[in-house]
Amino acid sequence: MEFENLEKLIRAVSDSELTQFSYEEGGVAISMKKDKKQKLITVNKVAENAGGAQYTQQSLERLEASDAKAVGQVEGNVVKSPLVGTFYSAPDPEAEPFVKVGDVVSKGQVLGIVEAMKLMNEIESDFSGVVKQVLVSNEQVVEYGQPMFVIG
Repeated sequence: MEFENLEKLIRAVSDSELTQFSYEEGGVAISMKKDKKQKLITVNKVAENAGGAQYTQQSLERLEASDAKAVGQVEGNVVKSPLVGTFYSAPDPEAEPFVKVGDVVSKGQVLGIVEAMKLMNEIESDFSGVVKQVLVSNEQVVEYGQPMFVIG
């Protein structure tokens, strides 16, 4: 293999997500490995690795139980996340939150944003009333069906 082609091959493997590559031609063997470091992030007592969520049935049950316990402390209607993503409490970092505890909201009012796949999805209230509890914090990863707000 020519040196120029070898350089191109090394760049291609370096730019890719491959963790191992082997090539053999004319009695010359090339083996390359790209070690990927994984970052462990803990959000709401549930471990998630940077490549994707890794949940056991027990951790999901504990998360659901903690959500039910938090929601059970205040009576009212619960607004749940319609999708998996990152929650934002305000339209931009310098802005005031859409709502806070004690605010009066009407049905259809924007309570926050969940970013999923680079799309910003407005979370609207399904109920009219007073915000009794905000169960998520800004930039928190939320799951589908996770309780986010209690409206009373």
